[in-house]
Amino acid sequence: MSRNHKANPILENVTIEAVAAEGKCLFHHDDYVVFVPFCVPDDIADVEIICKKHKYAEGRIARFIRKSDVRAEPFCQHFGICGGCKWQNLPYEEQLKAKQQQVTDQLTRIGKVELPPVNSILGSAKTTEYRNKLEFGCCDRRWFTKEELEDENLNLADGNHSAIGFHITGAFDKIYPIEKCWLMDDLHNQVRNEIERYAKEIGMTFYDVRGQHGLLRNLMFRDSNTGEWMLLIQFHYDNTGDEKLARQLMQHIGDKFPQLTSIIYVNNQKGNDTIGDLSLTTFKGTDFIYEMMGDLKFKVGPKSFYQTNTEQAHRLYDIAKSFAFKDLSHDERPLIYDLYTGTGTIANYVARSASKVIGIEYVPEAIEDAKINSEINGIENTKFFAGDMRKILTGDFIAQHGQPDIIITDPPRAGMHPDVVNVIINAKPRRIVYVSCNPATQARDLQLLNTTYRIAEVQPVDMFPHTPHVENVVLLERRQR
Repeated sequence: MSRNHKANPILENVTIEAVAAEGKCLFHHDDYVVFVPFCVPDDIADVEIICKKHKYAEGRIARFIRKSDVRAEPFCQHFGICGGCKWQNLPYEEQLKAKQQQVTDQLTRIGKVELPPVNSILGSAKTTEYRNKLEFGCCDRRWFTKEELEDENLNLADGNHSAIGFHITGAFDKIYPIEKCWLMDDLHNQVRNEIERYAKEIGMTFYDVRGQHGLLRNLMFRDSNTGEWMLLIQFHYDNTGDEKLARQLMQHIGDKFPQLTSIIYVNNQKGNDTIGDLSLTTFKGTDFIYEMMGDLKFKVGPKSFYQTNTEQAHRLYDIAKSFAFKDLSHDERPLIYDLYTGTGTIANYVARSASKVIGIEYVPEAIEDAKINSEINGIENTKFFAGDMRKILTGDFIAQHGQPDIIITDPPRAGMHPDVVNVIINAKPRRIVYVSCNPATQARDLQLLNTTYRIAEVQPVDMFPHTPHVENVVLLERRQR
């Protein structure tokens, strides 16, 4: 360490060595590892150390000396600020290599399980405008970058700094304004920017998350491959006349953008932006949109969980289905349990090849959607149950509904509770298809399953280009005793 800058030490002329977790890269210095965001392997730079622990440190680039040849030019004007697409500076083929390695490392180092050769990761056909859902926060005082604060023309005292955008990394109350986001069809940019412009024009207040006041609070966009668009606006009514202003805004947006087939709103007086326990009101059109998955139609509401990369989700479910029915004859109709079924997408996707599918999910509204999705598609061999997985999936439940031939499980990022893993083992399915959005917790669960089941196939799938997140599908076969 050769010099100090703002009391933080700076390491000079270091070479970034490799991609690390959470979209960062790393290099080694003395006896510890330093993690740095917004750089790529073979960058040479001065790195400011902002936090040091016992065995590792966190840094940030103070100055690039030479940029790596393994680098892509970020296409978003907000790259490095909003914290969303942390890998835009890494070529897509390099992102896929890193995700492939991440899956292999986590399954072996955390799970400590024997693996077959891991299949090559399935990349996303679309690397921009691939999402079907985005949320934006509204704030009365936007966050400024260091460079913006150093601008002599900036007047922080004028009080006109409300904005709509994304939360910066690690800060619940700091929102950076977004002019154009590349994650979703450009219509959402046009609508969002017009909402901000018109809201300011009519004197609408923006939300203060600390003071918990201000009218315009949150926006959620959904679009679908059927051409439908949903806009959900969260308001926070403070004063007489706020609802009139809210309706004025929605009328203006509805008139200007007829592509919006569903405009929904809610007066959210809670301390957070979650809407699961709130009653929503439809201002225009329907309170849902439809998505197509192959020849199946799925109803998606504002509270529904649906994979956010529609095209890649179709490929993901094809893999899950192929794993489930691998080597089965056309005459075999297995009994399938679909755990963490959500709105029943996987359950309905495999139902026509099964004798029966039992779906279990914690969220009651999602289960109601799952039942509706079966009805819409004329599927009669599904049955859905809502509640805590540990309390529903018991030995008595299995005795009542039948021993599953196949279990498909797609848990949240936290993975499965050990009690659920034990029930799966005791249910003795022929095979398990484990779909995961977090290979680290998947690896932990695979270690518990490993005594009874062997890993037969592993297929990583990239659902979120330009981010470090990766989906992984594992086929487990019951060991022969």
